[in-house]
Amino acid sequence: MAEQAIIISQQPRAIAQIKTLQSYLDAFLDSLDVRASSRDTYGRQLKQWLAWLEETGRIERMGELTREDILAYKRDLQGRMSSLSVNGYLTAVRKLYTWLEAQKLYPNVARDIKGLKRPKGHAKDTLSEQQLQEALAGIDRSSLEGLRDFAIFNLMARTGLRDIEVSRARIEDIRRVDGQPVLYIQGKGREEADEFVLLLPEALQPIRDWLKARAKIMGQAQDQEPLFCSISLRNYGQELSTRSISRLIKEAMRSIGLDDKRLTAHSLRHTAITLAVKGGASLHQAQAMARHSSPSTTMIYFHNLARISQGAERCISF
Repeated sequence: MAEQAIIISQQPRAIAQIKTLQSYLDAFLDSLDVRASSRDTYGRQLKQWLAWLEETGRIERMGELTREDILAYKRDLQGRMSSLSVNGYLTAVRKLYTWLEAQKLYPNVARDIKGLKRPKGHAKDTLSEQQLQEALAGIDRSSLEGLRDFAIFNLMARTGLRDIEVSRARIEDIRRVDGQPVLYIQGKGREEADEFVLLLPEALQPIRDWLKARAKIMGQAQDQEPLFCSISLRNYGQELSTRSISRLIKEAMRSIGLDDKRLTAHSLRHTAITLAVKGGASLHQAQAMARHSSPSTTMIYFHNLARISQGAERCISF
């Protein structure tokens, strides 16, 4: 009975601590000068931190946390997340404690907590030209959905677009630059559609086929509407979510027997850049298409191809 009384008496304190920390989290998020999407990401990551403090009983002594507690959280994340995800969650906690210290609320116990080293190479594999052709041939273009899915898969494989960039694209984003059709895109970390990819005939024609069929069934679309929209009853006419785009790409791969966790929608981006380099694109050309901020990122593709074609193992003979 005495032990039960202690537990009951501790509950109001824990609840008070949670409310206090949540108010600090809200104030921290409000102070961030970042895009709304980035603020949402930090909020989601810090909710995980708060949940972990509750689960491990640390919430009751949150004002007494030490560097060892942050390291324990890091080890917990390592056991169930990729290194990239772990680093993102740790960054959120470090930023929070930097802010808390600046507000003279808590000491920065997360200072100098290092992230994990990212694995070399890419987290996703690429497709061969034959696999691309087979996946595209496997998409049934007799339906409106099939025309849309074919256009998306084909576009991503030929331009290296990310799923979020496809989701954000609008009909009006198809324009001409020096007579060449292009698709302006709102790239990673961008506020506006201020970058573009070339739409060669092989990429543009399937998009035209989709838009023509879409107009017949759904009515003529306005320029401001999504380039690729949902045709399901729930989200009819709305932009396709990144989840939907990832799903349709994955389904096209599975239809030809490619069911590997390392083959995703992002694989099409790696595939496009790899094929461009194999086809003779220079570092500058490949970087421009991929829209990498640093040429060192693009150089990875050149190094990977050279490692295969010029590997020292080929010189071994016995």
